[in-house]
Amino acid sequence: MPFDLKEIAAISGMPGLYRLVKPTRAGVIIEALDAKGTRSVASARNKVSLLQEISMYTQDYDQTVPLSEVFDRIYQQHGKDLTLTNKSDDRDLAAFMAGIMPDYDRERVYMSDIKKLVQWYRVVSQNLEYQAPATEDETPAAEATEEKPKAKKKATKKDEPAADEALSTAGVIPAAEETNAAGNPEAGEAKPAKKTTKKKAE
Repeated sequence: MPFDLKEIAAISGMPGLYRLVKPTRAGVIIEALDAKGTRSVASARNKVSLLQEISMYTQDYDQTVPLSEVFDRIYQQHGKDLTLTNKSDDRDLAAFMAGIMPDYDRERVYMSDIKKLVQWYRVVSQNLEYQAPATEDETPAAEATEEKPKAKKKATKKDEPAADEALSTAGVIPAAEETNAAGNPEAGEAKPAKKTTKKKAE
């Protein structure tokens, strides 16, 4: 996947994003995703939301787009240096969202979600390396020359978030329990209704 979000998480009560280092008896050791990379311990009481398991609602009620795919779309259009910030004008943020995801659900994706998406993308793009997805015609040399039993088809790009959490809370945030539909949940806190068919990451 373009940005590897498997170990990146938002933690309730703690600003920013963190890399999960390893579990401890009291919680998990985390490393701030910034230039300092400060390490600390997140208590087991803290709600940890893995970005890989977050997705965003679309106008098709049963469809969501994994956060990693949303990040990839942003990268394709804006590169690593996104000029928008979470403090930009709401109209600019709405236009930005429509540009990268025209079919996003205007009712279930709040402005706070879009601001969180922008904020998280800026952190991720500045601290993680972008890996261009492999193209289909890039066939390993061995496979190209030898006619042996055909290898199993690679799993489709769905090693990306399986969207059990639709990003309709605090921006790109888990959508597990939408307890305050009117408000705008914050990272790792309230999340929108969990999708029954998708499993747990805008």
